[in-house]
Amino acid sequence: MPECTHIAVLPLESDLDVRSVPVVKAQIERLIARGCRRIILNMSNASYIDSFGMGMLFAEIRHMRSSGGLLSLIGVSPEVYRSLKILRLVDAMPISTVDSRVDVPELPIDQRPLWRTTFSVRPDGLSEARDRIAELVSRLGLNADEVFDIKLAAGEALGNAIDHTCAKGVLASVAAYTDRAVVEVSDCGDGFSPADVRAPDPASERGRGIALMRLLADAVTIAPKSSGTGMVVRIVKLTH
Repeated sequence: MPECTHIAVLPLESDLDVRSVPVVKAQIERLIARGCRRIILNMSNASYIDSFGMGMLFAEIRHMRSSGGLLSLIGVSPEVYRSLKILRLVDAMPISTVDSRVDVPELPIDQRPLWRTTFSVRPDGLSEARDRIAELVSRLGLNADEVFDIKLAAGEALGNAIDHTCAKGVLASVAAYTDRAVVEVSDCGDGFSPADVRAPDPASERGRGIALMRLLADAVTIAPKSSGTGMVVRIVKLTH
């Protein structure tokens, strides 16, 4: 069984104000107690945040950091972002606004990486592999939070490869380009069609790996290997 990378996406159902803060705080605290190291708060349904919400976020940021984890916000509206900026919360945590997703340009077909490192991953070596990937991408000018996210995204890909394939043919590689870091995880399993992947059942404990990888990285592609059996998961993080 693969090791858990402890990532959770928590959707807000309303504004983050004096009425909703106790519920959201309790949910975050339960996730931390269960060992979550990366909590992503989806603010798509929030058009307002008051001082109670700001205070809760400050407290939970400190709690997560002290536990070796990271709290971030996605789907933040322009109005909420302005409020977060006034109190400098934008400097304390990763925040993605509703229009902040960037298009990742394709690399020219003949462009070679500045360097590439490839290594095999043992079924009992997931932690070692994640740490090695984090060390390699940290050389590329990414900040600590970005390295943290790529480590978790790669951990999801590695865990899926070990869990769903032959487990003995998993390879990981990290490549550096002038504008991006690229992590690839390949396996020798039977493969699958990415088009067949559906959104997970809310009650299910499985099936969230691909969605989480796409939240954590700038681009994720999944395709059959160019030769032999198996799949390649490609995770891209822009560095400029």
